[in-house]
Amino acid sequence: MNENRPDPEEAPAPNAWRLTRFFIPLAVQAASQSLCYPLVAMVASRGPGGPLDLAGLAQSNTVLFFLGIFMISLVPTGMIYAQTREGYRRFYRLTMAIGFAMTTIQALLCIPALSHALFAQLIGLPPSIEAPAQSTLLLSIPLQVIFFSRIPYFVVLYIGRATGIASLATIGRVVLTAALSPLFCLAGLVGPLWAVVALTIPVALEAVVSGCFARRFIRALPSNPASPPGVGEILWFNAPLTAGSYFLMLATITVAAFIARAADPERVLPAYYLALGLVNPLAFAATRIQTVMLAFPLTAPFQRRTLRFALAVGLAMGLLPLTFILPGLAELYYVHLQNLHPEDLVLVRKTAAALVLFPLAVAIRAQSEGMAAWLKKPFAVLTGHAALLATIAGAGFTALGFTVPGYFIGAGCLTVGSLVSAATMRVMLRLTRAHDVRVPDAGK
Repeated sequence: MNENRPDPEEAPAPNAWRLTRFFIPLAVQAASQSLCYPLVAMVASRGPGGPLDLAGLAQSNTVLFFLGIFMISLVPTGMIYAQTREGYRRFYRLTMAIGFAMTTIQALLCIPALSHALFAQLIGLPPSIEAPAQSTLLLSIPLQVIFFSRIPYFVVLYIGRATGIASLATIGRVVLTAALSPLFCLAGLVGPLWAVVALTIPVALEAVVSGCFARRFIRALPSNPASPPGVGEILWFNAPLTAGSYFLMLATITVAAFIARAADPERVLPAYYLALGLVNPLAFAATRIQTVMLAFPLTAPFQRRTLRFALAVGLAMGLLPLTFILPGLAELYYVHLQNLHPEDLVLVRKTAAALVLFPLAVAIRAQSEGMAAWLKKPFAVLTGHAALLATIAGAGFTALGFTVPGYFIGAGCLTVGSLVSAATMRVMLRLTRAHDVRVPDAGK
């Protein structure tokens, strides 16, 4: 256990109101981040290629996010190891090193031969989409650098339990993106390249503002030069979490593959993604339960209280998207704004109803992830995420065999997979102890 962290036996468990005040800014921050990409879509789609330019931007963003998957695991890693000034400095260096490595890989993929092999031969994009994908991947290199640079600032703000301050920078980013996108369109600065610019400027300002907010929290970190964590130790802890994050990404791709092989995929897939588009930001917000777990001492009362809190949060976030399937609002959002065929509205309603328990399952999984990270058992998280992927594969093949509708395959696999993942992590935590996860001595 990290000796710089508070003694669980000495700290009382925070009450529900304190948990709510801590969590709501995290949820707002997580959910609002996903709003920036639809906003800049209007800039990309108004270029010479129209929707083809937007498709190219979406493909390059997929590569950008795939390389940046480390950012997901670096947050819990930092909350464990950046508790002191020495730990923060080493975590900062490691984050910048990983960011440099991922940015270098992205730059190499921009070499024409490699870029063509990735987008045209591997992904199979036609030339009309390949061209904007190549150009936007190159232009988004600074964006990748900025994404990694802000991670240490977020971490130290979370450690200082200043989630409200941290969310202000992200909300400002969303507001600025919402202001820049129509301005770019009015000024004729349209196309995929200008869309990247409209996305990068607010993120850069978010990083600068976050750094200003984090400065006093960095200075307030206690010093413990006697036993600073080694870079090797931090990296060893982070590696299973990163591998688990890649399992989660692969799981979403696997679910789509099963839906595509079910009945009537041309109708079901668009309806599924439209419904998931409202559920995903809330499910992503539910993952911040993990941050809540890492911000307070892990006592037995705290575990029980946060489990009840996760159940309440997950249920509320699962019910919210159902408001969009009500008569009138469903036609306005899905048919008029999203251009869904009115006959397919029934599929959206069924999908939304089937996804109602997905945020709940994610919240329970996030609570288990937080417990495992607090106890320094990253391999429990990796095992849980592997169980999620295996469950989705098994459930998907079984559902196809029973000709289950595609929308129910997607919702069921995601929900059951997260619940099995949470259960697996809890079993692993009971079977092992904190000192079972040995880390190499960085000095040797």
